[in-house]
Amino acid sequence: MQFDEFTGTVQHRLSFPGTGETLRAIRATLMTLGERIPEGNAADLAASLPMEIKWYMTGAVTEHGQRFDWPEFLTRVGEIENADRADAAYHARVIIDLVHTEVPASDFRQLRDALPESESDEGWGSLFEIVDSGGYSGGEE
Repeated sequence: MQFDEFTGTVQHRLSFPGTGETLRAIRATLMTLGERIPEGNAADLAASLPMEIKWYMTGAVTEHGQRFDWPEFLTRVGEIENADRADAAYHARVIIDLVHTEVPASDFRQLRDALPESESDEGWGSLFEIVDSGGYSGGEE
């Protein structure tokens, strides 16, 4: 998938009016995720994404492997995106679902393994709600 198709798909799925909002949501989600997971995992996951999108998980991140919980993830995404936590959570889920369709299963598994998904994980499993429910089903694309 090329950059325009990736951003267009996110824009359509999130019903954003413009590219600016779309890029902010993508950047907020992937940059914050890149901060949370180890550098090698971020590079592996990003390798199959368009070059411009890949940069958010790798080049835009100054410190990988930070330890923060799901609520802090949502706070960081919301601040970058200028969205409330509920919107940030939904946007992140939609973006991660699209990433899931674009990367090898082994790289996506590395992402899941890098994040706690136990009952006491404070929510990380909810990042994968759309993926786990069978993927985006908002109609024809």
